[in-house]
Amino acid sequence: MNRMHNPAHPGAVLREYIGDVSVTEAAKRLGVTRTALSRILNGSAGISADMALRLEQALGASAEMWLGIQLKYELWQASQLPRAQVTPLHSAR
Repeated sequence: MNRMHNPAHPGAVLREYIGDVSVTEAAKRLGVTRTALSRILNGSAGISADMALRLEQALGASAEMWLGIQLKYELWQASQLPRAQVTPLHSAR
């Protein structure tokens, strides 16, 4: 799989979508706490399926897009960590 090099945290992308709206106002409109939204925007929390659906309603960008950004970010982060050797479960045919 060809993965993007060091993709942005979804919070950075969300910050661009929010624009000049305050974190407090955006959280209120999304129906979440300011702390929850702030953690996403600051990169210390990810976007859940529930949040993706809220963002879809509030911003018009699909929930799948938000979850795709989250997935790419997490896969890249995981690929940077050392891991044990894995042996294929089935031999090549």
